[in-house]
Amino acid sequence: MSNITTEGGVRAERKPDVWTRMKKYRSLYWLMLPGILYFLIFSYGPMYGITIAFKDYWMNMGILKSPWIGLDNFRRLLAAPKFYEVFSNTLIISLEKIVCGFPVPIILALLLNEIYSTKLKRVLQTVMYLPHFISWVVISGIIFILFSQNGPVNNLLEAMHIGKVNFLTNPSTFRPMIIVSDIWKECGWGTIIYLASITGISPEYYEAAMIDGASRFQQITKITLPCILPTVVVMLVLRVGGITNAGFEQIFNLYNEAVYKTGDIIQTYNYRIGLADGDYSMGTAVGLLLNLINCALMLATNYISNKLTGMGLY
Repeated sequence: MSNITTEGGVRAERKPDVWTRMKKYRSLYWLMLPGILYFLIFSYGPMYGITIAFKDYWMNMGILKSPWIGLDNFRRLLAAPKFYEVFSNTLIISLEKIVCGFPVPIILALLLNEIYSTKLKRVLQTVMYLPHFISWVVISGIIFILFSQNGPVNNLLEAMHIGKVNFLTNPSTFRPMIIVSDIWKECGWGTIIYLASITGISPEYYEAAMIDGASRFQQITKITLPCILPTVVVMLVLRVGGITNAGFEQIFNLYNEAVYKTGDIIQTYNYRIGLADGDYSMGTAVGLLLNLINCALMLATNYISNKLTGMGLY
C-alpha cells in the first residue's frame, strides 16, 4: 500500500484498487468461485425464461422464436375475474398464518429455554421437530383419515351429539384446518433459530437480574425478548416478503373443487392454467407478478422496521 502527500504535507495512505485486492486475496476468491458458479448457473441463468411472460409461447417454436406480445399476458391476467378471488384467498391465508403462526415458535422457544432438565428438553425438541420432516402428502392422508365424514373426529362429534362436520368440503372450515395443520407441522422447526439466538445471550445479564430480584417472567420480558428482537424482526421481514406464498404443497394436497371459493390460491390457480392447461406464458406472468409483489412488500417492511425499531435486514 503506497503513501501520497497532500497539499498540507500530511501523508495519507492510498487504498489499493480492486484488482490489487483480488490479487492479494486470490485464494479466498477461488474458494468463492464454486458458490458464484452455482448461483450463476441455477439462479441467474434460468431467469432468461422470464421472457416467456412477455411472449405468446409455443413449445415447437421455443423461447427465441415465439412472438412478442408485450404486457398482454398481464392484462389478460388482471382482467380474469378468478384472479382477484384467488389473490384475496392467498393474502387472507398468508396473513392468518403470520398472525396465528408467527408467534408460536417464539413462545415455544421461550418455554423450552425455561426447562432445566436437558433430557426432557431434547425429547420435547425432537417431538416438535419431527412433523417438519413429514411430507404434506403423508400429512394430507392423515388429515383425510381423521377428518373424513366417517373418520374418528366426526364419530367423536356424533357421540357427543354435536353432529358431523364436513371439514374437507366445507369452505368455512377449510381455512382453519389449513392454519392449524401448518402451525402444527412447522412450529417446532421454527424454534431452532430462536433457541440459537437465546443461547447467544450472555449469562451475566440473568445473573445481574437475579441479584436485583427479578422473577423468571421479568427476565424473559426484560432480557430474553429484547435480546432476540433483531432475530424476530429479520424473520418477520422475510415472512412478509413471502406473503404471496400461501403454501402450494399443503393446499394442493388438501383442497378440492368444493372449497375453491376460500381455498384456491394463486399457486394452485397458476398450476392449473400454467401446467394443466398448457398456458405457459400466463403461468410465467403470474409467477413474475408474485415475485415483484413479494419484493416490494419485503422492501417496504424492511423500511418500516428500520424506521420504527432501527433494525432490519439491511
